[in-house]
Amino acid sequence: MTWVGRMVVGGVMNSFLILALLTLAAAMESGGDALARAGLHAGTGAGRVGFLVAAAVVLFAYGVTVNLPPWDFGKLLGVYVAMFFVVAQVINFFGFGMRPTMPIFLGGALIVAGGMVITFWKA
Repeated sequence: MTWVGRMVVGGVMNSFLILALLTLAAAMESGGDALARAGLHAGTGAGRVGFLVAAAVVLFAYGVTVNLPPWDFGKLLGVYVAMFFVVAQVINFFGFGMRPTMPIFLGGALIVAGGMVITFWKA
């Protein structure tokens, strides 16, 4: 049995594990984007190449991480988008020194609220 198969018990993946994998995926996607941005604005050729190669590796790892588990990604997309937004804001603050503005806070609240509706609304 693969590691993915061991994560699934009775056909349902552990909720904590799902949250952890989605958080990891959001961190890798946001981090990979931040590395690409740093590479595009780096001063030297070697610095640019290093950041861009690191971005490619991290974004590839994100793609693998988010697609390995046997989940219906459409159902989890809401929580993933909300997590991606939050992680991106944390990276923007600590990595680039940019404080979120009021429109970002308000829009982010709507994104998180939308993620909660998609995740918890029982049809």
